[in-house]
Amino acid sequence: MTDSFDDPPPVPPSERASLADGLRFAFGTLTVLPARVTRWDRPAARTGMACAPLAGLAVGLLAAAAGALLLVAGGGPLLAAAVTVAVPAALTRGLHLDGLADTADGLGSAKPAEDALRIMKQSDIGPFGVVTLLLVLLIQAAALADVYADGWVRGALGAVLAAVTARLALTLACRDGVPAARPEGLGAAVAGVVPRRRAAVVTALTLAAATAAALPLGLPAAARTALALCAALSAAQLLLRRCVRRFGGVTGDVFGALAEVAATTTLVVLALG
Repeated sequence: MTDSFDDPPPVPPSERASLADGLRFAFGTLTVLPARVTRWDRPAARTGMACAPLAGLAVGLLAAAAGALLLVAGGGPLLAAAVTVAVPAALTRGLHLDGLADTADGLGSAKPAEDALRIMKQSDIGPFGVVTLLLVLLIQAAALADVYADGWVRGALGAVLAAVTARLALTLACRDGVPAARPEGLGAAVAGVVPRRRAAVVTALTLAAATAAALPLGLPAAARTALALCAALSAAQLLLRRCVRRFGGVTGDVFGALAEVAATTTLVVLALG
């Protein structure tokens, strides 16, 4: 995997997808929200994975609305946090959490890459996966409860930021130069589809928008928001490098793990404030 940000050759018009195709791809593959995927090809995946943060924005807003309503109605921060964490799981059919557990099982095994991938593909969850899943959900709920304790606005902003950053981590994981571990599946469909320059632009725009959204809460909150996003992407990048070395590339399970690690890191950094 290279760290160069050079663009690949220009994409011919016949291999481009419209923004609408990309949005349908992003929402249709990353959420259960109604979106009929009309194109399942590399051009649609290229545009769709660049739009992944927008799917995260929709998921985050729905999660934040549920948690904030509970808090305003008299519920405690822990209850609001637990429900907020549950909403993204429901809106993704638990696929990201399942991917996290499977990736933990694969990384935790002492097997060669092919055997580790076979373990990840099994329908059951091993001990590494169970422990990782429980700890991540506990940390997410505890961290978000601390953020909600400062008010529903901060809690809602944290929920949205975590969901957006989780999908932004997927955009970066789909940049060209990152290989697929298998010749089939979601990983093969989206691996390497996003040009590096486009991934960098999407990251910069997301960082700017997140920082601007937190500015009404004060400069310290805006700085903490930017720090949380950068720390989350760094954590996801470390996991991505580990998975590429361990498995030879990315899979759909790895994408789920990256999303959950990014979301968890975002919430932890916000809670430390």
